[in-house]
Amino acid sequence: MNPLGPLVSSPVITRHPANPVLAAAAVPYPAALIFNAGVCYYQGRYVMVFRNDYGSLAEQKLVGTNLGLATSADGVEWEVSPRPCFELHSDEILRAYDPRLTVLDGRVYMCFAVDTRHGLRGGIAVTDDFEEFEVLSLSAPDNRNMVLFPERLGGQYVRLERPFPVYSRGSGEQFDIWISDSPDLRYWGHTELLLGGEQVPFANAKIGPGAPPVKTAAGWLTTFHAVDIDPARGKHGWEAKWTKRYTAGIMLLDLDDPYRVKGCSAAPLLAPEAPYEVDGGFRNNVIFPGGMILEPSGEVKIYYGAADTVECLATADVADLIRLCGG
Repeated sequence: MNPLGPLVSSPVITRHPANPVLAAAAVPYPAALIFNAGVCYYQGRYVMVFRNDYGSLAEQKLVGTNLGLATSADGVEWEVSPRPCFELHSDEILRAYDPRLTVLDGRVYMCFAVDTRHGLRGGIAVTDDFEEFEVLSLSAPDNRNMVLFPERLGGQYVRLERPFPVYSRGSGEQFDIWISDSPDLRYWGHTELLLGGEQVPFANAKIGPGAPPVKTAAGWLTTFHAVDIDPARGKHGWEAKWTKRYTAGIMLLDLDDPYRVKGCSAAPLLAPEAPYEVDGGFRNNVIFPGGMILEPSGEVKIYYGAADTVECLATADVADLIRLCGG
């Protein structure tokens, strides 16, 4: 595995000066790491469901995970609800995390990852008020990073996903982005490879879906995360050694046939550079995009977890993002 060396963010992207836009100090219940949020615009407000790994920052110890809710009038300043909004526990299910939000047919659908005693599964739930969620489906192990398209295509629901084919790919970290469709959000098939990790120049390991796609005249615009590994990296966070770096890329899918990639950025959209991305976090050198909103002005808000510790915001013009994909 060849190290990739330095990577930098695209000049079309701007980190918001208010970053981080959400951190543990703003949460009115036990919280330590606030990151990997799903974000949507719903009923006249910005809504964020964020991952909260709680425990002790001082002792660098975590004891559990839940999902919290925050709302905003402008997408920058957030008000956190007084209690978590979603948590899954049973004899089999250990926790749910990494939510992604899609508004579809007037309802909010949440994809999430689920750790179980028999593997890692991807879930889909639906809500109208962020107080009650109906879990519609859980995948077979091992699959995660699922995101839903915001409309049906050819009468079918469509999702991007990242399964974990450990044996067949010949490497413990060589995972790719796949696409599936469904008539009812419960039973999924027509599964095909969408983008292989070897097609991304700024990855030498796994890639996976980022934020749910947004519709543009040029096609479906969607972010993804890309991982490169350098065995020479040392201690970059709480763990004794952290050899990975996560960056964000962007790609454009055909408007009528999302199984076809029209173009993909040849370099990272976002690479870890800011202090809150590279220092003082649980796992430094991590950019993990989970939310993307296209404003009427053409501005694109991209929400991402930084260093697995805080939630951040970057912006770009939609035309610039399409050009990065060759559109």
